[in-house]
Amino acid sequence: MAQKNPTSSLIIIGNEILSGRTQDTNLNFIAKELGEIGVVFSEVRVIPDVEKTIIDTVNELRKKYDYVFTTGGIGPTHDDITTLSITKAFGLKLVRSAEVVEKLRNYYEGSNRELNEARLKMADFPEGAEFLDNPISTAPGFKIDNVFVMAGIPNVMQAMFGSVKTYLKHGRKILSKEIAAYVGESAIAAQLTSLQEKYPDVEMGSYPFVRGIKFGTSIAMRSTDDARLQSAHLEVYKMLQASGEIIN
Repeated sequence: MAQKNPTSSLIIIGNEILSGRTQDTNLNFIAKELGEIGVVFSEVRVIPDVEKTIIDTVNELRKKYDYVFTTGGIGPTHDDITTLSITKAFGLKLVRSAEVVEKLRNYYEGSNRELNEARLKMADFPEGAEFLDNPISTAPGFKIDNVFVMAGIPNVMQAMFGSVKTYLKHGRKILSKEIAAYVGESAIAAQLTSLQEKYPDVEMGSYPFVRGIKFGTSIAMRSTDDARLQSAHLEVYKMLQASGEIIN
């Protein structure tokens, strides 16, 4: 029996995301990166900067999935409480890393910015945590057990994700195909249901769209089995071709 792909979830932490002030782009990046290495992305939570909520969510998801990723809340300000909250979730001590303090000192030396106590907060980690390298702004993210804690700033998070990937077990690459046609969802719903039942190992999603005055449907298919994906793609293509005008 083929080994199942590892599973994962993402916790996006930050009041600024929930308020609409900041638009999250990390989800898209992480989803694509995980698909390339065969890690199934199963769930996303967007939660506020509230200690109990962070603790409860981390403890729930780390038991449910092979990997949990978090973004946001590891900076120097009062509302950056992710590190402390995750430390409490694991029942660990918060400790200051002399190694990271030295890195921060070198980073701020010669700049117009002071390495004050607020910035030194970024050198605090759960005892025993492993660092996720941050080549952009020095202060690292960290890993504790199966939880990976990263910055919310997209370019910093993406840089940290390079370190994250070194810890992840790879599964079979998740392949995808998509077909669009000018046909309404309701016209193909029954046939698509039958095809999904025939190909339970191929995830099929139906997405309606409007272009000008014409209604259409895009069918997205994903699987780790290339032969099954190709077979399903052919049958979906024939179904759409018989029902409407194929776009791609």
